[in-house]
Amino acid sequence: MKDALICGLIRTRMALTSRARASRQIQRCLLDYRGLYAGVGEDEARLPITVPPMIGVDEEMRSWSLFMILEHNVIVNRSITAIVQSLAVGEEPGGAGAIDPKRDVMPSANPGPEQITAFRESVEGHFAVVEALPKLRGTLRKQHPVFGWLDAHGWHCMFGLHLQLHFWQAEEVVRVMSKPSLADRSGS
Repeated sequence: MKDALICGLIRTRMALTSRARASRQIQRCLLDYRGLYAGVGEDEARLPITVPPMIGVDEEMRSWSLFMILEHNVIVNRSITAIVQSLAVGEEPGGAGAIDPKRDVMPSANPGPEQITAFRESVEGHFAVVEALPKLRGTLRKQHPVFGWLDAHGWHCMFGLHLQLHFWQAEEVVRVMSKPSLADRSGS
């Protein structure tokens, strides 16, 4: 019941959100990520940290480093962008838009600082694609594994929602990382 209610609320929010508002949320997330990562050194950003169970963070995603979170976002960002573009032009998503959401979105074992640039470029690339599309609402639809069938607008909204969920994870990683005890760093 609780999951159905949350899904319904999110789908309603997507329906009531304009393209411009969804884009502003994505832009805010980009700035939030930049601010969070600016205060973290490379060695710290490579350290996997276990976070408590969180909404939107599957069990196999809970012990990631900050760079792993960024790499995951890059993969998902590129996929959502491909989905939005395909749906908006009346095509079934393929290529980057046809990934397995459980298998193909996992980061590599030890990504590095190159993910900061890749992340920024994936967000800016999404904006470039979306700005060139005349229509996002009422397009073909593709099924999201949690939220059901979404048109290009729903996927554009999903882009920002996904970034927000993993930003909360990244904030928790930084919070745990700031604890003085090494035992706390491993999530134990």
